[in-house]
Amino acid sequence: MSTLVVCVDRDDDIGTKTGLETPVEGWEAVRSLVTEVGLADPEDASVNCLLESLRVARDLRDGDEEVTVAVISGAADTMVGRDRAVADQTDRLIAEYDPDSAIVVIDSAQDERLVPIIESRVQVDAVDRVVVRQARDIESTYYLIKQFLADEELRQTVLVPVGVALLAFPILLMAFGQAIAVSTITAVIGLFVLYKGLGVDEYVADLPGEVRDALYSGRVSIVTYVVAAGLALVGVFAGALEVSEMSIPVEGVLMPAMAFAFASVPWLAAAAMAASTGRLLDEAIRNDRVRNAYLNLPFGVLAVGLVVRGFSAYFLQREGYLDPILIPRIEVGNLSVQNMELLPGTRLAVFVVAGVVVSLLGVRLSSYVTGTTFEDELPE
Repeated sequence: MSTLVVCVDRDDDIGTKTGLETPVEGWEAVRSLVTEVGLADPEDASVNCLLESLRVARDLRDGDEEVTVAVISGAADTMVGRDRAVADQTDRLIAEYDPDSAIVVIDSAQDERLVPIIESRVQVDAVDRVVVRQARDIESTYYLIKQFLADEELRQTVLVPVGVALLAFPILLMAFGQAIAVSTITAVIGLFVLYKGLGVDEYVADLPGEVRDALYSGRVSIVTYVVAAGLALVGVFAGALEVSEMSIPVEGVLMPAMAFAFASVPWLAAAAMAASTGRLLDEAIRNDRVRNAYLNLPFGVLAVGLVVRGFSAYFLQREGYLDPILIPRIEVGNLSVQNMELLPGTRLAVFVVAGVVVSLLGVRLSSYVTGTTFEDELPE
């Protein structure tokens, strides 16, 4: 049985500090690499990771197993490039040594993200994570703080927001009082935590490149997205204007929200339909056939808009803030229908039925145009 003991360095600290190219394989080569890394940076945790790899390989070799110890790293500038570099080096090691299984040695949670990449190529029997023990005294605390301050990314992520909060707090305290100052700082910190935790910063960083690619590729959706943004702003303005003009008690929450939804939903639905239509046109231009999902989306947006407007109108009409719909007298030959007004429940039912009809119409139309059913769109 042959086993590959591989030490993973996603950030390529080993290659950066020693100037060596990975993969580095073989007992003697890895032992020499420990000396090179230790001389370059004795404080680097990679030294302990390399030593642990040698220890695991020695223990397996003493158990009469055929063992190969190696070091791989992500020698690239981007995270995707680093992961691909690790995958390529793993393929080279497997092609050369053909191991039956592998043991992955890592020293951080970031390196642990590469385990699935290695596991997809060879059976991984164990993952050995190296944790360096530190003395729990004042000197070690000072050392950790010093290391923290030396990390540029951590400084920008933690120290800059804390500094801004500390500067803003006394200003808000003097201008608006303690309650507003504390609530504002807490809200801003909460938004920042959500901004980082949900990965919005990565999306914002990638947004200019995506917009540039969309402009160069001539996508119709880039125009419809701008139109959708404008319609959404108009919808928000119309909703706010409706709330300010109607005699709705400001201490409540339900009625102002219903008034805002009633006035803004048509514009917001139009914005969503404009954006979805752009996606539909892009799909039709790039591909020979359009999937049902893209054809169904505009109808689904319109159906949701009708239902939301119906519910908001129901509450507003019940409380007397919205006039009922008046149907005039209709005469067809000898048949005549007297004028009447729709009650709140009837009005809601009409909008809900209209939403369901529009949704079914979209499903039927998309199936007719594409010649497929919903089951045909599901992956096998």
